[in-house]
Amino acid sequence: MPTPQVLDELLRQLKPRVCQDADLNPQTLIDWLGRQLGAEIALVDRAGKVELSTARLAPDILASLQLVLTQLSSGQLAAAASQVGVFHVRCEALGRQVPRPVLVVGSPLPLTREALALASHVGSMIEVLRRARQADDLALRYQQAATRLRLAVFMALMTGELTLARRMTAGAVPPLLDAERLRIHLLRCPPSDRDRLIDAYQDASGYHGRGLMVRCPVYDDHLICLLPMDHDGDSADGGLAAPLQALVRDNPDYALGISAPMPLQATAHAYDQARHALAVACHTPDRVADYHGQPPLAGLLPRRQALAWARAFLEPIREAPRLTLDITSLALNFPRSGVARLLDVSRNTVTAHLRRVQDALGLNLQDPRSRAELALALAITDLPLPDGNAAAEHVPTPSADSLLSTEAAITWAHAFLQPLQLGTDRTVHQTLRAWIEADTDAQRTARNLGISRTTVRAHLRTAEQLLKRSLQTPGPGTHELVHAFRIADRAP
Repeated sequence: MPTPQVLDELLRQLKPRVCQDADLNPQTLIDWLGRQLGAEIALVDRAGKVELSTARLAPDILASLQLVLTQLSSGQLAAAASQVGVFHVRCEALGRQVPRPVLVVGSPLPLTREALALASHVGSMIEVLRRARQADDLALRYQQAATRLRLAVFMALMTGELTLARRMTAGAVPPLLDAERLRIHLLRCPPSDRDRLIDAYQDASGYHGRGLMVRCPVYDDHLICLLPMDHDGDSADGGLAAPLQALVRDNPDYALGISAPMPLQATAHAYDQARHALAVACHTPDRVADYHGQPPLAGLLPRRQALAWARAFLEPIREAPRLTLDITSLALNFPRSGVARLLDVSRNTVTAHLRRVQDALGLNLQDPRSRAELALALAITDLPLPDGNAAAEHVPTPSADSLLSTEAAITWAHAFLQPLQLGTDRTVHQTLRAWIEADTDAQRTARNLGISRTTVRAHLRTAEQLLKRSLQTPGPGTHELVHAFRIADRAP
């Protein structure tokens, strides 16, 4: 047997790397064993190729051992001794899975029993390291697959496809999909913290209890948490809501926006609410905010007239490819770079699809007013159809201005803008109007108003707090602001 001193030295080779959680390279053990035995060492992999070796190993040694190596790798032999020229060679198969790797030790002097035992110990250790690496690789691939699956479930919910979400998780349906309602908790945190938080709350199934945590594919500092609700409107998860708020309390770089309870089919609306709430939370002392807002404008308009207008407005792109429509819808809510990343296409592809849409519709999608009008038409067509025969009745197509002149629309716009009138002087209101006129470009707004860009940003943050809407990122907050100004300007 190897002497205790040699075994102690072997352990010393391992300890620093194990204690530091560092990757132990089997080449280090091969070189160490070669020095200890005064021999040349090689590790032949399952395909019969040299995976690791000491520097002076002669290739002709292995060439003459091909038959023996094949028998060892195939499981016919466990070990074999041979002599090749002046070299005494010992070969030992490692592990149990066939084909097996083979450790080859060649020495100009006969190997003692102690040397053979040490070589066997090191060989077993190398095999353990190989298995540990395989386990790490499998765990990493599992985590990557679980991450992709969670994102796929979230994206299916965002389009209201509950059945698709269940089908893609057949055999391991997340408990979230059995809930009737959910709330989205949108956590802003340093990007490097997202994976750590997801891993900390992940269970063996790859989900998060009854909830679901998803890295936002667009904003690197957003962690999307979907929590099911019980019939009383309280969180039915019992495991994520309180810890998320505690994380915000204990970390000054964190903020949390929370949506109202929404049906699973309305996950996209819940996400929009959480984005608005997060914009408010970022400016509050405790950095946590629930969504408090009005119903969406699309649902307040006369149903049949609104649908007639929306269908007529969208008619030029009715036959457009599904990818074009998906890109258009996403581009109204996210930066183009984020859309490209989300759909795994190039930014040029996104731009090309949007150019086709704006040419067909006669719009300029750089103009927030055009984007808002398109977003309203899409939101109206996403609503349930009118009941009974009403949907089949022919309704004259109204203009957008007449549609937005209804009493419900005027009431909505006044309520939307009221916080600006009560909470500030006219400067914020003026900045918002100039910002819309400048296509939401803060630099142009500053130049047009003769103020600094920093002041424009400050006014936008104030408006976000007052309106409880997210304005500094593309999305429904800006669209609602555009509609509110348009309605208010035409109202009696």
